[in-house]
Parts: sequence; C-alpha cells; structure tokens
Amino acid sequence: MNHDLTIGKPSSTLFKYTFPMFVSVIFQQMYNIADSAIAGKFAGENALAAIGASYPITMIFMAVATGSNVGCTVVLSQFFGAKKLKNFKTAASTAIIYGTVISLTLTLIAVLCSPLMLEAINTPDSIFSDAETYLNIYLFGFVFLFLYNMINGIFNAMGDSRTPLYLLIASSLMNIVLDYILVAVFPYGVAGAAVATLIAQGAACISAFVLMIFRLRKITVEEKPPRFSLHMLTTILFIAVPSILQSSFVSVGNLFIQSLINSCGESVIAGFSAATKLNTFAVTSMTTIGSGVSSFTAQNIGAGEIKRVKSGLRSGLILALCFTLPFMIAYYFFGEPFLMLFMEDGGSAALAAGMEFLRIVSPFFPFVCCKLIFDAVLRGSKAILLFMITTFSDLIIRVAVSFIFFDSLQQLSVYYSWPIGWIIGALLSFVFYFSGLWHKRRLS
Repeated sequence: MNHDLTIGKPSSTLFKYTFPMFVSVIFQQMYNIADSAIAGKFAGENALAAIGASYPITMIFMAVATGSNVGCTVVLSQFFGAKKLKNFKTAASTAIIYGTVISLTLTLIAVLCSPLMLEAINTPDSIFSDAETYLNIYLFGFVFLFLYNMINGIFNAMGDSRTPLYLLIASSLMNIVLDYILVAVFPYGVAGAAVATLIAQGAACISAFVLMIFRLRKITVEEKPPRFSLHMLTTILFIAVPSILQSSFVSVGNLFIQSLINSCGESVIAGFSAATKLNTFAVTSMTTIGSGVSSFTAQNIGAGEIKRVKSGLRSGLILALCFTLPFMIAYYFFGEPFLMLFMEDGGSAALAAGMEFLRIVSPFFPFVCCKLIFDAVLRGSKAILLFMITTFSDLIIRVAVSFIFFDSLQQLSVYYSWPIGWIIGALLSFVFYFSGLWHKRRLS
C-alpha cells in the first residue's frame, strides 16, 4: 500500500508510516542478535568473540548498502511527492541495476581481502580462523543484503513501510530457526550462523524483488520510461555517495576502535561484542524513526510543504524519544539478562565488560536520538554537507578519545567516547537545523 506523506495530520501520518518501519528493524536486528546469541550459547565465548571481531568489517559493507538505500529513498520520495511518476520508475530501475553491479564487484574484492582486514584490526590467533570463516560466508550473501536495501528504499519512497515489515518478519524467523538448527542441533559453529543469515537474506531479497516488480507495473505513465538513466544515477549518487562515505567513515572508525578492543583479550572482545549488539539494536531503532522523518521531509519538500516538514520534525522527536526511553531504562537497570542471551557463564569477565559499556552509554541515548532526528531533516532536504559534518565530528571525537586515553583507561576510553561524540554531534545538528539552510534545498 502506497502512502502520500504530503497530506493528513503530520503526527498521525508519520506514526502510521514509521511504526511498521520500527517493528521491521526489530526483526532485522534479530539477524545479528540471533547469530551472536546462539553462537555464544552453544559454541562458546570464542565463537561470540569471533563474530564480534568480524562485525566492524561487515558493517563497512552494510554502510554501502544503507547509504545507497538513503540515496534511493530520498530521490524517489521527492519524485513520488512531486507526482513525477515517469522519473520515479526510471530512478527505481536505475537503482536496481546500479545495486547489482556494485554489490557483485564489492563481494569479489572483499572475499579476496578478508584475511588482510582481520589482521589489520589485531584479531587474536585463537579466534582468527572462526572470524575469517564467518566473514567470508557473510560476504557471499552481500548481494542479497544490498539489493534488499535498495528495494526497501523503493517501497519506503512510495510510502509503503508494511511490505518490508512482513518480509523482515518472515526472514528473521527463518534466520533464527536456521541458526538453532545449524549451530545448536548440528554443531557447525560460526559457519552455521553465517549460512543461516545468508539463506534468510537471500529469501527476503528474492521475495522483495518479485513484489517490487508487481508494484511498479501498477504505476501507469503515458509513455514507457527508460530502464536506465545516467542522469538518474547521478541524482541518486548525489545523495548516496555522501551517505555511503558517512556510514563507511563511521565503520572504518569502528575498525580502529575494534583494534583497541581486540588487544584487551577474548573476554573483553566477547563482552563488547554482546553489548554493542544491544547498543546497535537501540540506535538502529532510533535511526529507523529518522528514516521515516527523511522520507516525510523529502516528499513534503518535493510538494513545497516546508511547514509540514517542521511539524514532522517535532512529531518525529516525540515518537523517537518515546521509543528510546525503554531501551535506556532496560539496559541500565536490567542489562545483565539481555547480555546473558549471548553467554553461558553468568559471572564471567565478558559479562562484566558488557555491563560496564551499557551503563556508561545508555543514559545518553536521548542525545543520539535528537541528533538522528535533526540529521533526518538535513538528509531528507539534501543538505548533505551539513549532515556529513555532524556525523564526522561525532566519529572523529570518538576515535580520538579512544586512542588518547587508551593507555590509562584501556577499554573504558572506548566506552566513554560514545556519549562524548553523541553530545557534540547532537549540538551541531541542532545548530544546523535552526540555521535554516536546509530550506533552500530542492530536487533538480
């Protein structure tokens, strides 16, 4: 079902559009959590550490997929909001062709370079083989991950956040069942966890592609639009490349941080891995609300409705904070049961390391929440330079604090760097939004 985000009360329109996206990200995060949790429970602490060590590398490739998704969603949302349906269909098919070529190319490069990447972040010898196995299998499924994100962007641009939700529920449940079978029932360890994710992602991608074809055929235009347009690709990349660079820059920064964590031993790696999976769950949920605000902003700017954008930001802030507070309370006061999803030993050093991280970062979730919503308006209005500055400043500060204080504080320097970066990034986003520069952004 397609939704026009340029009509109706902004708060209710945004909620109806965003809530299915929020639910979908819960199931999407179950991919990562199921892999780590089942591996940690049934294959041991080293298996959890191996997946955790490879995680920042996989996030680089995820950054390319999600950054491309942003470019696809923003551009198509503005075409859809402006009722330029011929351009919309051309941009959609162009995005799929681009996604297929770039994902296959990156897969080949990544598989060849995976041992070098693991060595570069000081992966301990005791978990190196498992980390390489998990990473290589994950990379073979990258084409499915990438194309699913592009198709998801097309659905979201049409105001349809329910179809991706249904697909994610099905694929997430499939992933969990396969994880249990291939790790707990048959002892295939980290390889089984990676294969489960690959199969589930492949099923979701193929199903989404078929549904997208049927949906696009229902959009009628006077003349047949071209399947590929270099101009459309350039328009998409204008948004996508900065978002890819932003996300990749964050992921590369996390690689440097992971190299510090990897020098602290397997227990700290395992605890940090489990805690950051929980942290990612919370932050990604907030990011999803931001994605809804970006689509809302893009459609309404395409329709020339600036006042609705401002109302959408206020509604998005309230909605995001409502979803953020339960995460903050749960992680700070009841973090141990969540971490125990990943671990066998309740008194382990890994559990202590994970709780240390959660209690330092979770009180600052409202800051990252506000940053992501203000960033969403900047991104949806194509004020990409301002958007990149806020994100890069957050990361640069986080990496700098981690390295400067590591000798004296060890992993605590990494933990404290998170809230420091969030606070400064949120202040910059706030200033840039109220500067009003994004008002002048329009789709060419």
